[in-house]
Amino acid sequence: MPTSTARPRLLSVAALAVAAFGLTACQPTAPAGSGTPPAAPTPPAAPAPPKPPVAKSSFGTLADGTAVDLYTLTNAHGVEMRVINYGAIIVSLKVPDKTGALGDIVLGYNRIEDYLKDTPYFGAIVGRYGNRIGGATFTLDGKTYKLTANDGVNTLHGGLKGFDKLMWTAKPVDRSEGAALQLSLTSKDGDEGYPGTLQLTVTYTLTDANALIVDYLAKTDKATPVNVTQHSYFNLAGEGVGTIDNHVMQIHADRYTPVAKGLIPAGELASVAGTPFDFRTPTAIGARISSTHPQMVLGGGYDHNWVINWPPGLAADKLAPVLRVVEPTTGRTLDVESTEPGLQFYSGNFLDGSLAGRDGALRQGDGLCLETQHFPDAPNRPDFPSTLLRPGDTFRSTTVHRFTHL
Repeated sequence: MPTSTARPRLLSVAALAVAAFGLTACQPTAPAGSGTPPAAPTPPAAPAPPKPPVAKSSFGTLADGTAVDLYTLTNAHGVEMRVINYGAIIVSLKVPDKTGALGDIVLGYNRIEDYLKDTPYFGAIVGRYGNRIGGATFTLDGKTYKLTANDGVNTLHGGLKGFDKLMWTAKPVDRSEGAALQLSLTSKDGDEGYPGTLQLTVTYTLTDANALIVDYLAKTDKATPVNVTQHSYFNLAGEGVGTIDNHVMQIHADRYTPVAKGLIPAGELASVAGTPFDFRTPTAIGARISSTHPQMVLGGGYDHNWVINWPPGLAADKLAPVLRVVEPTTGRTLDVESTEPGLQFYSGNFLDGSLAGRDGALRQGDGLCLETQHFPDAPNRPDFPSTLLRPGDTFRSTTVHRFTHL
């Protein structure tokens, strides 16, 4: 759904002079000696008020009558993002191509009813633990916690009712970089089996430099694992415009975490060299997506965690380069930076045509997820970077998506 980005045409000095002449020359003149003064010129119309950077409207209601709000963020160049306070879902994101035309580059729906069905986390914030925890259990401080299993025997993206299925409190906030929306929720002690009451805030900032910044902040009253991430499905050609096969991607990672049955990491940090997971140089996603490599067969395509190359000397709370994606037809590019040590690249393998998006049935390859995160099953892997948050500490994480074009 393209949005016009045409700018008002600037009149030349000569044109302004002609216009001014026309206004005066066309004024009616009273007959000489009539004593009637000429009519006053009509004053110009007042300019339209500027469009607010964050506008609120309705997106329908839940079955219990709860109102779902839609927030539209617009930057100085007309780039537009729409977010709802159910699941903190990014409903749409319109960015320019090489001709300047805006196109929606994320998969999603136009109605809240569709998000209430069994959808694959389109555009949502997932947690309390994004990705999988093996056996839906973990042990913390000598106590074993049993989580809700919703992916076979494992738990995925927080369980049956993770953060993607909760109502968030939303409010616009001031950010010097551009339009911003802050979303907050409270996850109670015992939700889906997780310990501790977690207070989580996620802030989306759509900058005037055409970047989307996602800032996370969380605190807890009991020790608990935390691994939240954003789960948008991107297609830089535009939603419903071909597949991701010709997207050219480069991931800054020498290693990845191979998986066993159930897509739980086997524990090894393996080299990407000589495998379909080697995106150290720009490579078309479709070039090896049908590979018979055992890991590709297990995942049904790409559904794996890459271990990001952390630049020497860069502090853990600073942004590191993660990846670059280029869509050659439209020229749209996406660069991602993050404070997270991992990236789950998912090629939409479970999209089988049974779900219909805004532009028809959705299938594998219609979008790709780029989930910056800690590693899957880290609560059961002491050798993986820890996801443990304790009382008195603060979880902070930032991911930046920079949109440009060739």
